[in-house]
Amino acid sequence: MATLICGSLAFDTIMDFEGRFAEQILPEQLHILNVSFLVPALRRDFGGCAGNIAYSLRQLGGTPLPMATLGRDGETYLERLGQLGISTEFVQLIKSEYTAQAMIMTDRDNNQITAFHPGAMAQAHVTVVQSRADIRLGIISPDGRDAMAQHAEQMHAAGIPFVFDPGQGLPMFEGSDLAHFIDLATWVTVNDYEGKMLCDRTGWSAAKISRRVRGLIITLGGQGCEVWVDGQKTHVPPVQATQVVDPTGCGDAWRGALLFGLEQDWDLTRCAELGNRIGALKIAQRGPQNYQVK
Repeated sequence: MATLICGSLAFDTIMDFEGRFAEQILPEQLHILNVSFLVPALRRDFGGCAGNIAYSLRQLGGTPLPMATLGRDGETYLERLGQLGISTEFVQLIKSEYTAQAMIMTDRDNNQITAFHPGAMAQAHVTVVQSRADIRLGIISPDGRDAMAQHAEQMHAAGIPFVFDPGQGLPMFEGSDLAHFIDLATWVTVNDYEGKMLCDRTGWSAAKISRRVRGLIITLGGQGCEVWVDGQKTHVPPVQATQVVDPTGCGDAWRGALLFGLEQDWDLTRCAELGNRIGALKIAQRGPQNYQVK
C-alpha cells in the first residue's frame, strides 16, 4: 500500500544562535524591532513537510508518494529522493520559480524563528490527485493554499482516506474552510498551539472535532500527545530523547510514523506511541532527513 503525501519540498537553511531570543528582543521596543543574531553554525538541508514525512515513512519501511513541486534549482532534491528510494512520479519542476526556501534559526532553548519563501510551492495545485488501486492512504500537510484545498477535495472524491495536517498553513484558512477540511478528512493532527487555533476558528471543541472524524491527535512536544476518538481523550506519554540536538523536522518525523501505523491498520494510540519514539530519535540527531529509525 502506498501513501500519497501532499505538501512542500523545500531547502532548509539551518542556523544555530548560541544565546536566547528573549535576551535580545525587548518587549517594550517591538514597535521598532531591529535585531541581528550572530549564528556561527549554518547548514543547508533537504526539507519541506512532504520531504520530511516521506523520509520518515520510508525509513520505517513504508511506501511514500510525495506530491509536490520544485523550482528550477530542484534537480538535487530529485536526486536525493531517488537515492532514498522514494518515488518522484508526482513531483513536478516549475522552471519559472525557485524551490521553496525555509531559513530557520534556533536558540539555545530550542525556540525557533523561521522565514519562508514559497517559490514553486505556490504552484503545487497543478498536480491532480486521482484514484489509483495502490494508493490507499494520504495526508494533506502544509503546502500552497490552493493545493491544500484542491488536493483535499480530490482525495475525498477519489475515496482515499487522509490525514488533515494543516501545520503552519492553518492561519491561511478561515473557520468555515477549516470545518470543511475536517469534514472531508478521516483523521486530523495538530500540535497544541495549532489545536487551540483550530478550535477557536471553527468554534468546535477537540471532543467535537474528534466526533466528525475517526480521530484527532494533538501533539504536546515533550509532554507526549492526546488522542481523541469519539469525544474521549487518551494521553500518550512522551519518550525521552537521549539528548536534544535539533528539533527541526520532529513533527514531520512524528507524522511519518503516524502514517506507517495507519498503513498497518493500527489503532491511533499505538500509532501515537510510535510517533513519540520516532520524534525522540529525531530530536537527538541533526538534520530533518539525516537520522535512522530502524
